[in-house]
Amino acid sequence: MTARRRDLGAPIASVALRVAVGALTAACSHAGPNVSSAVTPAPPPSSVVATVSSASAAAPANPAPSAPSTVAATGAAATGTGATGTAASLAAASAPLSPGVSSPDSRVRLRASIDSLLDNPRFRNAFWGVLIVDPVHGDTIFARNADKLFLPASNMKILTGSVALTRLGPDLRFRTIFATTGHVTQGVLEGDLVVVGRGDPTASDHMMRDAMIPMRAAADSILAHGIRRITGRIVSGGDAFPGYGVGGWDWDDLTEDYGAGVDELFFNEGFAAITLHASKHQGGLATVSTAPLADYPPVQAHVTTVSRSAGPPLTQPAVAFDPAHGAVDIEGMLAPGDTTTLFVAYPDQTVAYLRAFADALRASGVALAPQPVGPPQDPAATLLSSARAAGHAPPPPAGRPLDTLFTLTSPPLRDVLAAMLKPSQNQLAEVLLRTLGLEITGVGSADSGRRVVESQLSAWGLPPDEYVIRDGSGLSRHDYVAPSTLVRVLTIISHDTAFSAFYDALPIAGVDGTLETRMRGTAAAGNVRAKTGFVDRARSLSGYVTTADGTRLVFSMLCNNWTTPVREVEQVQDEIAAQLALLNLGPP
Repeated sequence: MTARRRDLGAPIASVALRVAVGALTAACSHAGPNVSSAVTPAPPPSSVVATVSSASAAAPANPAPSAPSTVAATGAAATGTGATGTAASLAAASAPLSPGVSSPDSRVRLRASIDSLLDNPRFRNAFWGVLIVDPVHGDTIFARNADKLFLPASNMKILTGSVALTRLGPDLRFRTIFATTGHVTQGVLEGDLVVVGRGDPTASDHMMRDAMIPMRAAADSILAHGIRRITGRIVSGGDAFPGYGVGGWDWDDLTEDYGAGVDELFFNEGFAAITLHASKHQGGLATVSTAPLADYPPVQAHVTTVSRSAGPPLTQPAVAFDPAHGAVDIEGMLAPGDTTTLFVAYPDQTVAYLRAFADALRASGVALAPQPVGPPQDPAATLLSSARAAGHAPPPPAGRPLDTLFTLTSPPLRDVLAAMLKPSQNQLAEVLLRTLGLEITGVGSADSGRRVVESQLSAWGLPPDEYVIRDGSGLSRHDYVAPSTLVRVLTIISHDTAFSAFYDALPIAGVDGTLETRMRGTAAAGNVRAKTGFVDRARSLSGYVTTADGTRLVFSMLCNNWTTPVREVEQVQDEIAAQLALLNLGPP
C-alpha cells in the first residue's frame, strides 16, 4: 500500500515499519499446572501486512548524536523559556489547526507544529521519541526517534496486557482451591485447612470495593461444608509463583504500595493502609490503626506529637521494614490533632492473605487455634516476600491426598485489565506476567512470563532489538521499548477479536483513570484512549485518537531525561493529542 506523500520541507529518511493490519486469532490458553513447557505463541495476523515508511525530521548540523532533529516551524516559534514560554509555544503551535479542513498543507503544519513543541529550549537536554501512524491507510503522520529505545515506565503494561489478552483470553478466571489434610468429624476439621492459590489478584478494595468480600465468601463455603472448628492451621499449598515477587525494582520502592511484591496468594493488591492519629498534647505518641486487616502488618510506631511553632519543621512520618521481627517501623512527627495515612507494602503477601481468611472465618463463627497462621520462618527474606515456609502446608501423609472442598473463582481477565490499565496498577501487571508463565509453560515465574511475552512479540514480527523486558509493570528501570514497538503492538491488538476488552480498559482523556484531569476542554477529551507512564525522568503516553474525519490513529510519545517540571512534558503530549483530534486527513 502506498504511503501518503510527506513534505516537511526537509530530507526524509525512510525506516521500514511492519504494521500488522489483519485480524488476529487470540490464543486463549487455560492450561493447568501440568502443561508442556514449550512456548508456542499465537499466530501473527493472517491477512495483509503493510510496510509503512517512518518520516523522520531532518537533523540540523549538530555534532551531538542524541540531539532531537529539528525542522523550521512556521507560526510556532519555540523561543520562550520557562513555563510561560512553553505555554506560548503550545498556543502558537495549535493555532493553525481547525477541524473540518483538509489539505496537504494541514499535515505539513501539523508536523511543523509538533517539531516546534519538541524543540522548545526547555527540552534541549530531553530525549523525545514520537511515532504517529494511520494504520488503515498505511500512513506515517509523524516520526522522531521511533526506533530508539526509551525507558517506557507504565507503557510496559501495554505489552503485558496485549500478550495476556492474546494468550489467555478475556474470559480467563483465576481459581483458588480450598482443601484439607484431615477429616471432618461432627463439625471439627482434624487437620490443616490448605489454600492453593494461582495468583488471583481481585481480592482487593480496588476491585471489590471491600477486599474481604471473597474472604467472607470462602468462609461461608467452609460453613456450608459443615466445618465449625479447625484444630490445625490455615496454610498455603503449592508454590505457583516461585522466586521473588518483585521485578528488578529500586530498593526504596519495596515498602511502597506501588512496589509491593506479588504471590500466588495475594490480598488487597499487596498493601495496607496505616493511619496515624496524633495526640492532642505536645510530646504524646500517635496511635495507629491498619486496614483492611486490623492486626497485620504489625506496626512499631515512634511518631511524636510536636507543635508546628516549636522549633524546626516537622519530620514527616517515614516507613522502614524491620526484617528481624517482620514488622513495619514508622518514625516521624505530627502536629497535635493531625491524622495521616501511609500506604505500605505487606511484609509477606501469603501471610496477609491467610490472616484475612482467618479473620473471615472467625467472623463467621468458625473456631480456630490461637495462632492459626504462623509468621515466616526466614525473617531476612520477608522483605522480598519469599519467606513463606510457615504458611505452606507440609506434604500430606502417604496415602492421604488433599481433599478439595471447593474452588473460589475470580472475575474474568477483562475486568483485571481495566483494573490494571486505567489506574496503572503495577501489581496486577506483575501477576499477569507470572500467570502467562504459569498457564503457558507451567512455571509461574517472572522469567517464564518474560519468555512468553518475548515469544509473542517475535511472532508478531517485532525486532528483538526494539525492546528489553525486565518486569510486567514498567516500574523497573531496566525496561526499554521503542515507540515503534508500542505502535505496532497497539495496531496488532486492535485487530484482535477481544480488542474491545483492551480498548475499554484504557484511560479516557478528561474522563477517568490516569487521564481523568488531562486534556479537559480540548478535542482530545472523551476521545483519546491511552496508557500513561511515569517514573523519575520518564513520561509516556501511547494509545489511540480519532481524527475529526473519523480516522483512528495510533501514537506513542515517550520522553526521557528531562529536567523541566513534569507538567511541561505532559502539556506537549496533551497538545499533540488535541491537534490530532482536530486533524482532517481526507481521502488517502
